[in-house]
Amino acid sequence: MVHGQGGVKFQNWARTYGSSPELYFQPTSVEEIKEILDLARQRSKRVKVVGGGHSPSDIACTDDFMVQMGKMNKILKVDEEKRQVMVEAGILLSDLNVELSKYRLALPNLGAVSEVAAAGVIGTGTHNTGIKHGILPTQVVALTLLTASGEILECSESVNAKIFQAARLHLGCLGVVLTLTFQCVPEFYLLETTFPSTLQEVLDNLDTHLQRSEYFRFLWFPHSENVSVIYQDHTNKPPSSSANWFWDYAAGYYLLEFLLWISTFLPGLVCWINRFFFWLLFTGKVEHVNLSYKVFNYECRFRQHVQDWAIPIEKTKEALLALKAVLENNPKVVAHYPVEVRFARGDDILLSPCFQRDSCYMNIIMYRPYGKDVPRLDYWLAYENVMKKAGGRPHWAKAHTCARKDFEKMYPGFQKFCTIREELDPTGMFLNTYLEKVFY
Repeated sequence: MVHGQGGVKFQNWARTYGSSPELYFQPTSVEEIKEILDLARQRSKRVKVVGGGHSPSDIACTDDFMVQMGKMNKILKVDEEKRQVMVEAGILLSDLNVELSKYRLALPNLGAVSEVAAAGVIGTGTHNTGIKHGILPTQVVALTLLTASGEILECSESVNAKIFQAARLHLGCLGVVLTLTFQCVPEFYLLETTFPSTLQEVLDNLDTHLQRSEYFRFLWFPHSENVSVIYQDHTNKPPSSSANWFWDYAAGYYLLEFLLWISTFLPGLVCWINRFFFWLLFTGKVEHVNLSYKVFNYECRFRQHVQDWAIPIEKTKEALLALKAVLENNPKVVAHYPVEVRFARGDDILLSPCFQRDSCYMNIIMYRPYGKDVPRLDYWLAYENVMKKAGGRPHWAKAHTCARKDFEKMYPGFQKFCTIREELDPTGMFLNTYLEKVFY
């Protein structure tokens, strides 16, 4: 008999959202998960499955039953010929990266953070950058799903294909993902080159940058023209780094947090802080070579609020200049650095922000120095307005103000997803407050 723990308080990584589930479970087998679902049915409780808890929204929160998948974290099969790996849903990508390296394999793309569970990564549509690469769910070639009724479905392009099209970005509302099979590539090294530029230069030459580097992204420093361009590309060079602990951590972390805390009393300092840190840390050319996953992953610094929307790639220049104009015309609205701009290939996953279009992701941030909240509402609403005008779709893991009426306009396949969800979970066992806003 599986036992749930009472009195557990759940908080996401950024400590921006939390909840107190009635019972907290850490199953070790499929049979235990089935028992949890049976108990939930008997007691008319909802079930929320969580992984690493990294989503900066309330998508993982519940006051009913919480199922933390961290003990179901094994690699089940490695097919070296097909370069595919089957894993349990709770495995952290940080562990998977290391294990894949033993087989001289790697995932072709990764997000900034790997302390996240495999099923959670696809469930919210985690992405990185590279116009030849899709969001991380596009790397999944098969999965198994335990539905509310207790049925286990095998899903792939050839089996339960319609469900597979929905389940690769499942929002945790179709059932419990048990296993995933990822398509891998031979292990590779990346050369990361960072160099300064200006917003105008990057926007005027966007196509050139996209063609020049496989994994191109850039950081814009609001209240200025300053941009840091980041190229990441395959290389045969040996591991090396020109990074410096003192500047990256003593200045880039501790000094930044202290100055941002002071700026909560003097908001006008933010413009100066953004320019100062660009001058301090981003005016030189920096090169770094390492295994792919060690380059894809980077320090997210301290706790933060974030928003991240995907817009049609052809709207990149228009949207960024509109956001810049909003800040220039409203001096009291301050924005922390950076605005991170990344790119992804279009796909056919029903609720993918990149559904049927190549996309630009534009991520904004407001740090919480020493855990202190900073005023952000005006910035948030102005940004959302710019994104909506550009035909944007919000990242599912991030906080946003959208509701069903918005998603019906944004996603051609939204109704199709809703139909599949209602067939798999007719009583709404896997819903929570966040998902009710999405579907009702």
